[in-house]
Amino acid sequence: MPRVALLAETSREHPRGLLRGIASYHKRHGPWSIYFEPHGLYDGPPPWLSTWQGEGLLVRVNDREMADAVKKTGIPAINVSGIYTDPDIPYIGVDNRPVSALAFAHLRDCGLSNFAFCGILKKPNQYQDHRCENFVELVERAGYTCSVFNCERQKLSSINWEPTKQKMVEWLKQLPKPVGVMTFHDDRGLQVIDACRRAELQVPDEVAIIGVDNDPSICNLCNPPLSSIDINPGKIGFEAAAALGKCMNGGKLPNGPILFGPPRGIVPRQSTDMMAIDDPDVAIAIKYIRDHATEGIRVSDVISKIKNSPSTLERRFKKALGRTLKAEITRIRLVRAKVLLSETNITVSAIAYRTGFNEPKYFCDVFRKNEGTTATTYRNQFRN
Repeated sequence: MPRVALLAETSREHPRGLLRGIASYHKRHGPWSIYFEPHGLYDGPPPWLSTWQGEGLLVRVNDREMADAVKKTGIPAINVSGIYTDPDIPYIGVDNRPVSALAFAHLRDCGLSNFAFCGILKKPNQYQDHRCENFVELVERAGYTCSVFNCERQKLSSINWEPTKQKMVEWLKQLPKPVGVMTFHDDRGLQVIDACRRAELQVPDEVAIIGVDNDPSICNLCNPPLSSIDINPGKIGFEAAAALGKCMNGGKLPNGPILFGPPRGIVPRQSTDMMAIDDPDVAIAIKYIRDHATEGIRVSDVISKIKNSPSTLERRFKKALGRTLKAEITRIRLVRAKVLLSETNITVSAIAYRTGFNEPKYFCDVFRKNEGTTATTYRNQFRN
């Protein structure tokens, strides 16, 4: 039975997703004798690594010290972290180009024409740097400009975070509004939302924010909750385990990096629940729909809230958004439904009623028509 050691921290959704993917491969193609112990993001090589006897390593290489320690063992290894890459340890990770493209498309669909990226200072890992570079490239190719704010990639303490937060506050204040901000990961998204509060900027109406990794614990810790991109770490973990398994069965390790995409999709939450609209009546209608769509409202309820020229609202609304009032009500209901499907175990029937649909069958029909899949299939995509 092959002996495999897992060196991965478990404090975030991404590494936990990697472990779920590895476990899935192990169940299908094992068994392996797996050695695992909790490992922090900034922990150095464990003392036992230098003398461990085994056939394979699946490891998050975060710095040169860890890379050197792994190479000294002489054991075949796969790196599943983009924080630090070494040419002698094959890296399997996420393709950041479609991640950036999805973030840009989502923010642009909010009607935004101002964009910014908040990330980390460049390090030897070119693959993580691509997330920012790709986003900026997409923004500029579309004819817009993109402001970039990068923080140190380090364990932030209350001592060294305050000066950085103040710089972030000043950066956010000077951005043209409304602005869409992509953050490098959900941790940074939480920090940007906190900085907006200090800067007295409204999220999402002035600053719409989208993160990466879709860590529900972090995203729902934000106020308002953070929209995020699910990059499907389970697939990366599964493929990393498959590559190691092939090597332990006499094959060769991958030659160079292997990047997987596209991401599983966006999980929209309130941090991007906005629409940049100049027409004040349309803006009022959008806000009313956003606040009350799940309460079973009708188009007539929306029109009744408009005091000026309500008879022309439908035409102006469609001109501004490219869809009707009824379509927007349905869209908001489906957005909320997808969050419940991806994050909870609430039954599909209960979700139908919670999101303003009259009955479960109608909800299922509308979901399939608009999303191209069933609600159950959509839910299963988020179960590694």
